Amino acid sequence: MVPDRLSLTFAALADPTRRAILARLAEGEASVNELAAPFEMRLPSVSKHLKVLEQAGLVEQSRQAQWRPRRLRAAPLKEVAQWVERYRDFWEGSLDRMSGYLDELQGKATQENTHGSRKKR
Repeated sequence: MVPDRLSLTFAALADPTRRAILARLAEGEASVNELAAPFEMRLPSVSKHLKVLEQAGLVEQSRQAQWRPRRLRAAPLKEVAQWVERYRDFWEGSLDRMSGYLDELQGKATQENTHGSRKKR
């Protein structure tokens, strides 16, 4: 079974090193050496991460003479954002219900304290 594009994107984003690489590429193009600099790993390991990102469509390689910088492709991230957005109503509804419940609890506690219904020991 061939994974869909959204699954490839989520799989690529699952690794913190790949997310850090994307964060760096959001600042502009970079070579493999520049991308590897902040990490304690060898270039082949960074290249493997880049390959996963490229397969997910998050990174592309350009060519400028001998230099082959990588750059961010944000389209798959937009697809992730659109997918997540569908669940916003659910999250907001859950948070609103929790907020209402906490307000209710706080009101009861305030009433108990105001009416002196706490038992002294």
